[in-house]
Amino acid sequence: MNFQGKWALVTGASSGIGEQFARQLAKRGSHLVLVARSVSKLESLAAELSKRYGIKAEVISMDLSKEGAPSELYRQCQRLNVDIELLVNNAGFATHGLFEQVSGERQHEEVMLNVAAVVDMTHLFLPNMLRNNSGTVINVASTAGFQPLPYMAVYGATKAFVLSFTEALWWENRDRGIQFFALCPGATDTSFFDVVGTEDASVGKKDTPERVVEAAFRALLEGKIYLVPGVQNYIGAQLSRFITRKQGLRLVGGMLRPKGGSADHDYKNTDNQSDLAGRTIR
Repeated sequence: MNFQGKWALVTGASSGIGEQFARQLAKRGSHLVLVARSVSKLESLAAELSKRYGIKAEVISMDLSKEGAPSELYRQCQRLNVDIELLVNNAGFATHGLFEQVSGERQHEEVMLNVAAVVDMTHLFLPNMLRNNSGTVINVASTAGFQPLPYMAVYGATKAFVLSFTEALWWENRDRGIQFFALCPGATDTSFFDVVGTEDASVGKKDTPERVVEAAFRALLEGKIYLVPGVQNYIGAQLSRFITRKQGLRLVGGMLRPKGGSADHDYKNTDNQSDLAGRTIR
């Protein structure tokens, strides 16, 4: 797979896994369109990568949870006259707590960003890839997509959608020159599980964004449909095949139960504007 001189678009590019995709694509010679809300962080990253690797890097500040944002992003890429050959749908966030106690507006935004934006972005950029008989779409899902998540009901459902959506489009496009791939990381360099009320022992070892993205590129080269990085994460993702759904809910619900019985937290990985700045949540 040759990335040299090709344009890649990365959403949620200002931190965590998105930033690592940007860095490792630049190292491979890709030009970049970096998208997130935090323009200053994007501009700093773009300047650094352009200087270090001699690539072009464009910055677009945008909140993709807003209605019509993906279409506006597509129009801006057209105005920049860039031909996107690699799309990385990474932007997303999670809410945590009893469903009825979490802001309904925030959960709507969660669905808009984690699901609707992924669908819209793919629908907008795929046709040109098909015309060129070449392209790659990477959708960042999660180990959360393999089982329901009590107290993170919307987040788990959105990531299950992303995984199913990606696998279906892999099949549709397997002979059309387009590679679809779902990255399903587990806990990744974050205090997320401590904050939501789980113990380190129940979470296991956390990975780094750098290792997660390196593993993703290896899996892409091997032609895989999806990847769960890390042996423990992979075993956990497959556990639902060997226990009943009720047993799975009891296990996961016990891990994610909020401290004090209820909570309403909002953990973002789109552009680092949360209390968990600099860390990626999956």
